[in-house]
Amino acid sequence: MFVVSGEALFDVFAAGDTPSGMALDGRIGGSPFNVALGLARLDQQVAFFGGISQGFLGARLMQALQDEGITTDLVQRLDAPTTLSLVGLDARGVPSYSFYGEGCADRVVPLTAADAVPDTARAIHFGSYAMVVEPVASTQRALAERLHRRCVVAYDPNVRTNVEPKLDRWRETIAWMAARTHLLKVSDEDLALLYPGVPHAELAARWRAAGVAAVVVTLGGEGARAYLSDGELPIAPVPTTVIDTVGAGDTFQAAMLTALAERDVLNPATLKVLPSVFWAEVLGFAARAAAITCGRRGADLPRRAELT
Repeated sequence: MFVVSGEALFDVFAAGDTPSGMALDGRIGGSPFNVALGLARLDQQVAFFGGISQGFLGARLMQALQDEGITTDLVQRLDAPTTLSLVGLDARGVPSYSFYGEGCADRVVPLTAADAVPDTARAIHFGSYAMVVEPVASTQRALAERLHRRCVVAYDPNVRTNVEPKLDRWRETIAWMAARTHLLKVSDEDLALLYPGVPHAELAARWRAAGVAAVVVTLGGEGARAYLSDGELPIAPVPTTVIDTVGAGDTFQAAMLTALAERDVLNPATLKVLPSVFWAEVLGFAARAAAITCGRRGADLPRRAELT
């Protein structure tokens, strides 16, 4: 049913000093990888499309995909390293990232690899830096161009300026994707960085005019707000004790797609006219899922039974 396209990598956390240096805790991550993981844990059929190294870290990523029941037929195994993302957490558990990924497998997926993705997918998710770094960005765009008339396209920019510091590149990508995206989720932090001082409603109106059916802005501890065919819809935050927010946005995305699929409304025409009362259920479910992830260390996304 779902295809998730983008990067898979290792998030590396500091785990304390040692007599000769520092211990590091490597955890499987990458925003698109997390979305695929979240969908699988919420009992959705999902395939991952992206580049994964042939080395031992790549083998661990493949094992994780298989262990979680994510289809690996579309994975491109490449003779290139695995990206490492060093993660620092502030006092509120909000992460900052330093990426070591030049020439790594997730960035060098060739254009021809897009041919492997079938036209029968019901929905495809794109996001993060794989949309803005070449050559994988061209591969992603070719896939979006081919599929957006056939299935639901979901997109989360998930801006990482330490991978691509040119903000115009991110803005141009969002503008290009708006005409090919049905469901656009973006954080308020990304909007403040890319469009300082521009009201969210104004941006949402621009993207909806380009063709986006629903724009959802996540607001961290303030919940979320959706911009829909029948107006704006605020979503209240779910109280939780925050350990960190790594993977919270990815959880929200996976849970939102799951709720739409479970209600059998995951098609472009229906999303354009789906009323706010329906979206309230969908986004409330997504908010509850994200709150569970915030209560854990790292991107440990919830399973379906935890949200019953």
